[in-house]
Amino acid sequence: MLLNELKNIPASDLNELVELQLADEYSIYIYPNSVKELNDNFFFIAKELDEKFLLVVVKNPGELNVNFYCERVNLPHVKDFEYLLKCTLNTHNRIQVQKLFEFINPRSLGLVDSLGFGDRIGLANAAHIRSLGKSRFRPVLAQQSIRELTRTQRTPQEVMDAAVWAVFQEGYDKPWGSDADHLKTTSDIDLMARAGFNMFTFDPGDYVDNEADSYSLYELDGKVTEFNWTALNDGWENIRGRYLKEIRIGDNVSLPSDEQSLKRALIKYGNAIMHIERLYSYLSVQYNEHDYEVEISVDETESVTSPFEHYFLANELNRLGVKFVSLAPRFIGDFEKGIDYKGDINLFKEEYKKHLAIVKHFGNYKISLHSGSDKFTVYKAIGEIEGAVTHVKTAGTSYLEALKVIAANEPDEFREILNLSRSLYEKEKKTYHVSAMSENVKDANEYSNEELLDLFELNDARQILHVAFGKILTEKNKSGGFLFKTKLIECLKQNEETHYKFLINHFNNHLAPFN
Repeated sequence: MLLNELKNIPASDLNELVELQLADEYSIYIYPNSVKELNDNFFFIAKELDEKFLLVVVKNPGELNVNFYCERVNLPHVKDFEYLLKCTLNTHNRIQVQKLFEFINPRSLGLVDSLGFGDRIGLANAAHIRSLGKSRFRPVLAQQSIRELTRTQRTPQEVMDAAVWAVFQEGYDKPWGSDADHLKTTSDIDLMARAGFNMFTFDPGDYVDNEADSYSLYELDGKVTEFNWTALNDGWENIRGRYLKEIRIGDNVSLPSDEQSLKRALIKYGNAIMHIERLYSYLSVQYNEHDYEVEISVDETESVTSPFEHYFLANELNRLGVKFVSLAPRFIGDFEKGIDYKGDINLFKEEYKKHLAIVKHFGNYKISLHSGSDKFTVYKAIGEIEGAVTHVKTAGTSYLEALKVIAANEPDEFREILNLSRSLYEKEKKTYHVSAMSENVKDANEYSNEELLDLFELNDARQILHVAFGKILTEKNKSGGFLFKTKLIECLKQNEETHYKFLINHFNNHLAPFN
């Protein structure tokens, strides 16, 4: 009876919980899209109170071939299966179930439209998947930078756990990716590769010379002379031969390539190129059997990447044999955290077309848009350009949607979060590109409950809340317990439907301009 019932549970677009009577004395709620059958054994994600588990209905124990850490549930009156396993959604069980079901393993996505969904708490991934609907975009779910891991005190394994279990819960069987973001060292690569990440975003920002645009000709000449040509496996005359000529990209784009522009490109990005090559060589040798793809990120720098510099960077990386799936330039205008684009959107669009022409010229990577959260005017501009394959990277915006759930359901708790965030802002903003003014957000107690939700439409409030996420998720009280994290997670679990609704609506707005 039970096995037939499990076989006949229909999938649902919303994957709404369904009650399942396992026995007279045992009833649970399950996510219907999670039901999977393997050798007459059934696997699904169930929810009891506010906690989730993997349940395994075992008819053929010999066919499991895995070693779960689980509790055996005794149901002596049920005759159509051997026993029931109730398994915690932890790392060990995640690795075991990944051996059984290929679809819950992340993989390289290649040259398709993709959206990176950072999830700093670990409860948003299912809604991220649902928000895609019938979109052509593929999700990058396990996305976390070393900086975020440090600030949230999470491990790469915890990030991967949250993503994999959400994929299982939603029964998402299309390709999905996992992004080890903003890696700077080989140790960073090791940390993330061992946790199963397969997209590696190299951040050579420490090696980019942001002063290159302002050096005098005399200073440029000195730096070119002193440059480490041996490490680059090149020489100035060779570089001149490659670039001091007309560079035409497609039918309509011509890149200026005078000697001064070439010297500035070399000094700005030369050492970064060498660092990228070192990281890539390490990855390709140490993890040669690993399914991986590489992204290059130079977006978190002060100096804008000109179209010629983009061409120079991509061309040199190709010359050195560095294979990458996406590149994030530092675009013109301001890509601040948590708010829309600041700048001349028409100028951005014209520059983006030049960058896109360069991408099409090489044909082996796509443009990546970092700090991509809430850049609605940029999405519209890109969405109007034909053939613009894009990767959009978001993170903090999902954290803000989680805080919105707290504001809607636990307003007094949110007031404490807001006031602490205000007090931390001047210190925490130093490592982020933001422009909020703390005096533009009042003490939380001066806002009504309704006005608290309105704050999420204000740029100053969004950025103040955004940059304080690390402290909010890790600060402890005098007793050693978390000041906010435990209550925040409890609220999100108790209000899962609201949390998912907020996220789905928010990311539908992100995707609509592209679709």
